[in-house]
Amino acid sequence: QVQLVESGGGLVQAGGSLRLSCAASKRTLNTYTMAWFRQAPVKEREFVGALSWLGGSPYYADSVKGRFIISGDNAKNTVYLQMNSLKLEDTAVYYCATGRAVRSIASRDFDSWGQGTQVTVFS
Repeated sequence: QVQLVESGGGLVQAGGSLRLSCAASKRTLNTYTMAWFRQAPVKEREFVGALSWLGGSPYYADSVKGRFIISGDNAKNTVYLQMNSLKLEDTAVYYCATGRAVRSIASRDFDSWGQGTQVTVFS
């Protein structure tokens, strides 16, 4: 019902910045929260950060606090992940997800997922 398309991934030098975008095909009562997750090879998918279209402050994983910023454009139904001070360990496939969850960090609480976009940080 809801399609999500991520973009903006690529190669970036450690210490640099990159901005990811996630465009949703529509907004419904099931898309209150827009979240970012990431998954590196041989690792489990982990929460990165999220925001709610209903308001409130974005929330983040401890590993990215102070470096990553999530923002949204209501008119375009699009959320962004601004990544600063990138580290080698930030290398992963980044996924956008949406659902009705409130302040959740669990992937099981999100219903729709994008295809993912690769972010590779090099030294």
